[in-house]
Order: sequence, then C-alpha cells, then structure tokens
Amino acid sequence: MDDYPLIENHGLIGDLQTAALVTTGGSVDWFCAPRFDSPSVFGSLLDKDRGGHCTIRPLHQTYATKQLYLPDTAVLITRFMTRAGAGEVIDFMAVTGTSVTERHRLVRMVRCVRGRMIFEVVVQPGFDYGRKRHAVDLSEHGVVFACEDGTGLTVHPIREPGDARLLDAVADRQDALHFTLTLEAGQERGAVLEWGAEGPPRELRLAEYRRLFDDTVDYWRSWLRKSTYTGRWREAVERSAITLKLMTFAPSGAVVAAPTASLPEQLGGERNWDYRFTWIRDASFSVYALLGLGFTDEARAFIRWLADRVAERAGEHGDTGPLNVMYAVDGSSELDEVELPHLEGYAGSAPVRIGNGAAAQLQLDIYGEALDSIHFAHGRGIRVDHRGWRALRTNLDWLADHWDQAEEGLWETRGGRKDFTYGRVMSWVAFDRALRLAESNGRPAEAERWRRARDACYEQVMSRGWHEGRGAFVQHYASDVLDASLLRMATVGFLTPDDPWWSSTLKAMEEELVSDSLVYRYDPDASPDGLRGSEGTFSLCTFMYVDALARAGRTDKARLVFEKMMGYANHLGLYSEEIAPTGRQLGNFPQAFTHLALIDAAITLNAILDRAS
Repeated sequence: MDDYPLIENHGLIGDLQTAALVTTGGSVDWFCAPRFDSPSVFGSLLDKDRGGHCTIRPLHQTYATKQLYLPDTAVLITRFMTRAGAGEVIDFMAVTGTSVTERHRLVRMVRCVRGRMIFEVVVQPGFDYGRKRHAVDLSEHGVVFACEDGTGLTVHPIREPGDARLLDAVADRQDALHFTLTLEAGQERGAVLEWGAEGPPRELRLAEYRRLFDDTVDYWRSWLRKSTYTGRWREAVERSAITLKLMTFAPSGAVVAAPTASLPEQLGGERNWDYRFTWIRDASFSVYALLGLGFTDEARAFIRWLADRVAERAGEHGDTGPLNVMYAVDGSSELDEVELPHLEGYAGSAPVRIGNGAAAQLQLDIYGEALDSIHFAHGRGIRVDHRGWRALRTNLDWLADHWDQAEEGLWETRGGRKDFTYGRVMSWVAFDRALRLAESNGRPAEAERWRRARDACYEQVMSRGWHEGRGAFVQHYASDVLDASLLRMATVGFLTPDDPWWSSTLKAMEEELVSDSLVYRYDPDASPDGLRGSEGTFSLCTFMYVDALARAGRTDKARLVFEKMMGYANHLGLYSEEIAPTGRQLGNFPQAFTHLALIDAAITLNAILDRAS
C-alpha cells in the first residue's frame, strides 16, 4: 500500500466526455482518452511502474498537503505547505460541448502563494494501459509524446516570453519528461496536456490560461445555479450533483457507473470490475436525482438515451431480453471482458479487468427501473412519444412471457442463475408503471395481460419470497439469506412502509446486515456468489437504509445514520463503492450509484423532517 495512494485520496476532474483522478500528492494517476472507457493515458493507479502518471510536487522538501474544490465548481486545488513556502496546483479540464470530440485538455497550473517554491514535474504517459510504446519530441515550444499509430499527448507550456529560464526540461530514457519549476510568491506557471491536438505544441500566455480558467469556473457555477435544492445537507447534495455531471457523457446524456476500472472491493482479491459504462439500473436512478434537484435538461437527455436503448432491440427475443444490463456511453453493447496480466493491479489486487462480462447477464430488475424512471419523468413533463410507447409495449410483452425465470440478479453474481426476489419485485414495478402510463394517457396496451403478470409477480413474491422462519423477505426463493436490495420494496410501493411484513424484514436486516449504520449487500459466505473473498459495506445500501428508515417514520434514526455516513466521505465529499471495516474506501471511485442514493436519501429525509417541523 505504501506505493499506492488510498483510493479516497483523490479528486475528480473532467470535461463531460472523460475524466481524470488527481491524488492529494499532486499526481494524475488515472486519465483515459478520448472517452471514459478508452484506454488509459495515465494509469499508475493500477500499476505504479507501467501505468504512467503526471506528477507535480515540491522538490526535496518535506511538505503537508491539502485538497479542495474551488466552491461550486469542478476545479481542483491541491495545496503544498513547506517551511520555505506554500504553493498550489490548480487542476481542471476545459469543458467540451455536446458533440463528440477527440480533443481533450487537462490544465495543470502551479502557483506560489508564499515564499519560494521549487516544484518537480514528471510527465510519463503509459498509453493503452501501458502496452503501447511512444517517442518524445521535445522542442522549445513544448513536448509531444507520440505513438506509432498517430495518437499521443501534447504538452503546451503556460509561460510569459521573459521567463523561459523558469523551465528546464529533460526527456529521459524511459520516455518521460522531467523538469523543475521555480516560483516566487505571486508567480504562476503551468501546462496544458492535450489529447488529440490539431497542431504542434505552442506556448500559452497567462492571459489565455486565465480566460480558460474563468470560462470553466463560469460553466460550473452557471450549471449549479439551476439546482432547486434548498434543504439540509446542501453542500453534500450539490457536490454529489457536480460529481454526477462529471460522470455524464454529454453527447449522449449517459452516466457512467464510475470513471475507473478494476479498483478492488477487497485488497488483494479478485472482485475487480470495469465500471466505465452505463448501467440501465444506475442511470435510471439518475432521473430521480436529476429531476429532484431541478436538472431537467440532463434528465431529458438520459431519457432520450434510454428510449433509444428500449427501441433498438424491441423486436428481439434473445436469452437476455430486449434490454442489455449495460452499454457503452454511445449506446453500443460490445463490452467483452478481458484481463491485463501485465498490470499488477491496485496495491497488487489482480486481475485487472477491462470490459465487463456482466453485460451478457439476464437481470430482470432493469425493466422495472427503466419503466419506473420513465413513468416518473413522464409525470414531470418529459413525455413518452408514440415511438417510445410502441417500443415499451414490445418490451413489456416480452417481460410478460419471461419474468418467471431464474436470473443473475442486480449484484451480478457469477454463481449461476437464481429466482431473485428483487427481480420479481421490479418486474411488478414494470407492469404497474406501464399500466399507469397507459391508463393516464389513453395509450393502447395489452392491459389485461400486464395486469395478470403484475398480480402474479405480487402473489409469488408474497408466497415464495417471504421466509416464515426469518420473518423477512429473502434474497432468492431457495434460501434464507437477506439482501439489502429489498430495502427498496417500500420505496417503489410494493409494500407500505408500515406493513408488518416490511417492518419485520427491516428489523431482520438491521440485525444481520447493518454494522454501526453501514450496510452490507448480503453475506457471500451464506450465499456463495461464485467469487473468492469478501467485501466491505455497500455505500449505496447505507443510503437506501436511510430512505427506508425515513419512510417508516424512524426519522431520528434515519438522520443519525445519514450523518454518520457523511463522515465516510473523503475530504472532498466523494464516495467509492464500498467502505472497508477500517473505514477506508474500496471499489471504483467515485461511484455514481452512491451519489445518486445520497441525493435521494437527502431529498426524502429533508421533506419528512420539514413536514414534521
């Protein structure tokens, strides 16, 4: 671990088509281009030696470091404090438009705010996950790291004509760039690292940098002003909103599950997955969060993306149905999973995987999540048109024939298909929301067929999903294992929050899955999932627990759990997928699902507290 930063010791920057992670030590150790799911340019997060990085830090000095965001923006400031002086590295990416572009600019500006500082700068790309070799072309105007296939990274220095002596660059045998930057109080210099540059490197003047900086700050602050949220926990909610926006592919409106791949759910374990794709389930949750905060344009963009996915295979009846579990951000579905044995993995956690084999799984719950989000958006002015309704009908007809079968489930277990209770609950949701849409809008539908399927789902869950001995609904019909996904049973209206069966289920979960407010998904020892090792508590589930407590009228408990969970955020308010028993963050970072659940829990709890006051 000494050679790898803690997962939580990172900040996120991005341009709405890709993103980068910056450590508290000033290193960009994860950056993929030109898209979230493209091969890495900097990837030392997954292999300290082969992955590549761009590091800026004080030279030959002991220093303390702090990191923060410029308020209401995605501009990251990493501060270094020494006896000789104090300095800052300001990192951001110039925001792209809604058209797909190969050009992406990562700006790294160094500022001395006190005394005199000497910074060491190292730029060492590791193109294509460290597999592709490159040459270094160093000129007086900048540097080009060029690969044989024509791709590469261009470094444009930010400096004034009279201060060329501030920069003394050397290219070494490892195809890296090393230089030092000496600054006095008040001075600032830096560089723009550009992927897909249209010409040779060029020097940028400070005035041009400041326009780029001001434009980026203005973009983020203007965007955040659209938020209608005025409740408690505003800072955490708005930081989560910015984080979700950073994980949105602007040309399509799709939200990736996380900008990283293969960060482990257990150090040294094999639970390492690529999350740089758009899950139907996760992204459907984003509709609630976005509309709950007033971001209608983003919700509408995602609904359009979802409608295209619903329509494109509406007539197909394959083994996994007309909807895939996940897609690339452009809507394609070729996500073959491969391992990269040349990378050691984060802190030795191999294998490193890119692509995701779960894309080929059957997960029935996604139909419920998709229909629920479409129904929710429809009620708030984002209407379902004729083409969309026709595709939805075809999907519902398929589900009416196929809901009663074993599946892999939302946790994407690899231990074989089972009759997961949550999948049946969400199938009920799919039919219920489709019937509501048809009735309220006078749309043609196989209403009686859907109604029979909805009622059959309900009856089956109540008879087979309920375990009398446990006094609770269980993970799947052939087990007595509890599952935190069922915390959503009351949220989606399958049961009322005061139903005795639901109260008993919640009590059983608290006794078995809750550990000092943190919630495990399930017990893999009791329900083998086809993978070795264990995992931490699942942050999404903790926020779902808050929501369930609040709806059940246990607002004091809900508020305490919520406040405790706030304490597990990193220094910037960001969350990875899981929390280890030590309190450290695990899994891909930051995770959209967790931030979506935070927003939902905050909105629900705040509304209930307001009504009670």
